[in-house]
Amino acid sequence: MDLSTTYLGLRLPHPLMPGASPLVDDLDTVRRLEEAGAAAIVMHSLFEEQIIQDQLATFSHTEPHAESFAEALTYLPRPGEYALGPGQYLAHIERIRAAVAVPVIASLNGTTMGGWVEYARRIQDAGANALELNIYYLATDPQEPGAAVEQRTLDILAAVKHAVTIPVAVKLSPFFSSLGHFAAALDAAGADGLVLFNRFYQPDIDVENLEVIPRVDLSTSSELLLRLRWLAVLSCQVRADLAVTGGVHTATDAVKAIMAGASAVQMVSGLLHRGPGHLKVVLNDLRQWMEEHEYESIAQMRGSMNLARSPNPGAFERANYIRVLQGWRG
Repeated sequence: MDLSTTYLGLRLPHPLMPGASPLVDDLDTVRRLEEAGAAAIVMHSLFEEQIIQDQLATFSHTEPHAESFAEALTYLPRPGEYALGPGQYLAHIERIRAAVAVPVIASLNGTTMGGWVEYARRIQDAGANALELNIYYLATDPQEPGAAVEQRTLDILAAVKHAVTIPVAVKLSPFFSSLGHFAAALDAAGADGLVLFNRFYQPDIDVENLEVIPRVDLSTSSELLLRLRWLAVLSCQVRADLAVTGGVHTATDAVKAIMAGASAVQMVSGLLHRGPGHLKVVLNDLRQWMEEHEYESIAQMRGSMNLARSPNPGAFERANYIRVLQGWRG
């Protein structure tokens, strides 16, 4: 049985890997993930705010009398809120590359050109095998049209692709008015992969203390459904490799994602909840499921239930919406 897959030009023994999370901050945990069978290591993001903060700190040493520096720093999170600063992040890539034999996929998170291009080069020089662009932008300005939001991402992708030779994936949100069109534009602009989807952590309100507070909830398998739909739609329309992240907790979840068209399956919440060893459980269950259902390879399974090959393609579109509503019984 052949479980191998190709993702971002990397030949991997199987599709399962940890997604971007705090798990990779600890080198011992990274080794445990490799021992559990991780096909690759996806690092958590280096944030644009960290890069800006680092640049401002450098500026403060060379221009100590700059009047706006102290105020500018107040717009940024405190350095202690980040696990690794820019320099530490680059050093950690080198440590991980030295500690494990599997590929390392780094991640950049931001919304503007900023220091992305420079740090993309540095990340490549530090030894990362690929780079994931996590472009987290909330379009709150009513004067900014959707096309401008999309163009921002396309411009960042073009600049980074020009700066590095390693493969580049774009981690998308589902909140685009025409996701299929945008994915095709990213594909045409040279994205080597698309990661579906970013889980945005929504703010909550403390009604007693009148504060806006962060809220983090781990995913469940129910979150996979949105990703399955778009994997199925996009896998027959774009050249770029597709990865799923969010909602994968079991081998059955992984099978669904691969059938919909995923080349890589990223796990985060399941590993945070059950530990790195859970990846080995899912991998063994995946292998057993394929044996029981007489699948010879991941390639045979991939995309077998996408929009082009599904026996009921309407289920991914409007028809199923009508059927579900009409079929509901209280």
